[in-house]
Amino acid sequence: MGKLIYLDNAATTKTSPTVVEAMLPYFTEYYGNASSIYSIGTKSKEAINKSRETIAATLGAKPEEIYFTAGGSESDNWALKATAEAYESKGKHIITTKIEHHAILHTCEYLEKRGYEISYIDVDENGKVKVDELERAIRPDTILISVMFANNEIGTIQPIKEIGEIAKKHGILFHTDAVQAYGQLPINVDEYHIDMLSSSGHKLNGPKGIGFLYIRKGVKIRSFIHGGAQERKRRAGTENVPGIVGYGKAAEEAFATMKERTAKEAKLRDYLIDRVLKEIPYTRLNGHRTDRLPNNANFSFQFIEGESLLIMLDMKGICGSSGSACTSGSLDPSHVLMAIGLPHEIAHGSLRLTLGADTTKEDIDYVVDETKAIVERLRSMSPLYEDFVKKSQQ
Repeated sequence: MGKLIYLDNAATTKTSPTVVEAMLPYFTEYYGNASSIYSIGTKSKEAINKSRETIAATLGAKPEEIYFTAGGSESDNWALKATAEAYESKGKHIITTKIEHHAILHTCEYLEKRGYEISYIDVDENGKVKVDELERAIRPDTILISVMFANNEIGTIQPIKEIGEIAKKHGILFHTDAVQAYGQLPINVDEYHIDMLSSSGHKLNGPKGIGFLYIRKGVKIRSFIHGGAQERKRRAGTENVPGIVGYGKAAEEAFATMKERTAKEAKLRDYLIDRVLKEIPYTRLNGHRTDRLPNNANFSFQFIEGESLLIMLDMKGICGSSGSACTSGSLDPSHVLMAIGLPHEIAHGSLRLTLGADTTKEDIDYVVDETKAIVERLRSMSPLYEDFVKKSQQ
């Protein structure tokens, strides 16, 4: 493989070598089922408990409030579907936003077909949830508010503490999809009045196929997967011991390095944003300029197609995306970019670049230089751009 600059860390991250090292013994040496009573089984159980304690400490939660899942999508599905079922006697109204991950939006569509009512709250031009609109949407039969901590496409960080306070004031459960935020931002579930929180290991240099759902003690949601008595009878299935060990190690590393790492990422992110906006005309930054994830930059380039840009960047060894990896096969424009008010033709020309701990200033310079050249080339082949230039010269 030739030159590779990976700037799609919002889609997935490289598993840390120390995480892999921590996982390996649980494939070959301590491979016992954690529900068994013999020693290699209890060794697995101890490792699970250690990871549970590590992750709980990062959130200011109790270990028994952490439930391991297969990832963020399962956690989101569990939070919404099980809450809907458990609290339907109180009401069948749920509040969310128009810019949630499809794991939330598609679950809401599923619930709508089963008689639940969903209020989808608007966001402003920077992708911030309109909190006053959210509070006005609350009804006597509202049972859940679900708002993502930070957007996976444009990086905007939401006013989670304010929303949590509103939910608590009205006696409504509050769930946040923190898949992008966990490991990038400090989160305390008590401070933010969070009742449920979703996370996924592969977003913070952990393995794929493992996540967790934080469920505050006293929240009476039921099992999502039925079978055995694992996860305190709330999530059946033989535990993914290597994955859980890897997630615990990844969380430990992410929070130990968070302050220094995110400061570096934010500095490089701002350098990237400044260069792109200064040097590539007819470009806009999507998302809030400052209240955004430290590693996220999302741009829209007029007069080009994002897919062509991604292909040509790939030929130069640069990995980026046009938005969520979960919808990369779709030709429809991003629902997030549409929600912040972009027209179709501009939304289609989007590029998301998400930095990692290994990203350097030299990487950013190379990416900006190549992006600049590719955008110029694509525009030179665009009749729309040609017409625009002619009109602007008249």
